[in-house]
Amino acid sequence: NDTIIVFDRIRENRGRLRSKPLADIVRISVNETLSRTLLTSITTLLTIVSMMLFGGAVIHDFALVLFVGVIVGTYSSIFVASPVLLFMEKRFGAKTTRKS
Repeated sequence: NDTIIVFDRIRENRGRLRSKPLADIVRISVNETLSRTLLTSITTLLTIVSMMLFGGAVIHDFALVLFVGVIVGTYSSIFVASPVLLFMEKRFGAKTTRKS
């Protein structure tokens, strides 16, 4: 889902905004990708709703599962993945690697 986009933006902003704490970088990154995430999800949901309305019984059940998956995935990308990243960073710390 869009979690990859959010994490990629966090990675980019970590390089650009080195002086800011990670929580601020995560907040900025989520805000920068929020419109893209919502537009992508809404467009996908419109397609799924049309499948539910115009498809048969089998397609309707499949579209319902897709609908729930897109809603849960969007929620997860915005509200779950970034706090988990902050928790993991706080709990386990940043591992620094040295290139030879």
